[in-house]
Amino acid sequence: MATYSLLRVLRDDIRAIFRNDPAARNLAEVLLYPGLHAIVLHRLAHALWRRKTPFLPRLISQYARFLTGIEIHPGACIGSGFFIDHGMGVVIGETTEIGNDVMLYQGVTLGGTGKQQGKRHPTLADKVVVGVGASVLGAITVGEGARVGGGAVVVKDVPAHATAIGVPARIVATRDPATGETRRVESLPDPEGEMLRGLRTKILELEMRLADLEEATHVYHLEHHLTYDALPESLWCILEEEEYRNGVADGEYSQGGGI
Repeated sequence: MATYSLLRVLRDDIRAIFRNDPAARNLAEVLLYPGLHAIVLHRLAHALWRRKTPFLPRLISQYARFLTGIEIHPGACIGSGFFIDHGMGVVIGETTEIGNDVMLYQGVTLGGTGKQQGKRHPTLADKVVVGVGASVLGAITVGEGARVGGGAVVVKDVPAHATAIGVPARIVATRDPATGETRRVESLPDPEGEMLRGLRTKILELEMRLADLEEATHVYHLEHHLTYDALPESLWCILEEEEYRNGVADGEYSQGGGI
């Protein structure tokens, strides 16, 4: 029965690769994936860990790290259909709990925030996606179907079917699981765009004041009236459109946040 269960979980892990990676063309290629190697070795190490076998689980874990660049503590509980895309640099801590059909990209850290004993690593519910280089830290919960954007640092719970991005991460969108419709919950800041818009506004104001001064003094300087803009008109159109939309990023970014 245990062998059958292990084979079923392995089958689900392989199916997850075909489901999530368009580059997966055939089984022979999939069997070369380091993410698959890491999870297979982890499941062996975890089984020994649960039986309180000394030393050997950590040896297998370190061998998997050397082989794949993916470090998974043998105590981590990982569900079926787990897929690590590319995988290099992924770290999963001892008390991490991961549900079914979860996907991680390279450089993800599921880590702790202190040296306390007990539960100190995150819990990822089913169908969670964590983007490139993201860090999920502490004994927090990422809800079912949630997405964590690339480079985000998550230190608070993420509700189900929400998208969290930024440092520290904040919720920027929620998704209806029935329809797939995404709803924005806040605007993304654009400090560089705001600075450029402010500088252009100030320049236009100074030009108007200079024109009024020349009109009052009847002294004109031709070079001040040449048609010149340091930035192309197309950029100003984009900035004005962003200002009109109140700084909201495009739909693809809000849905995936760099995933």
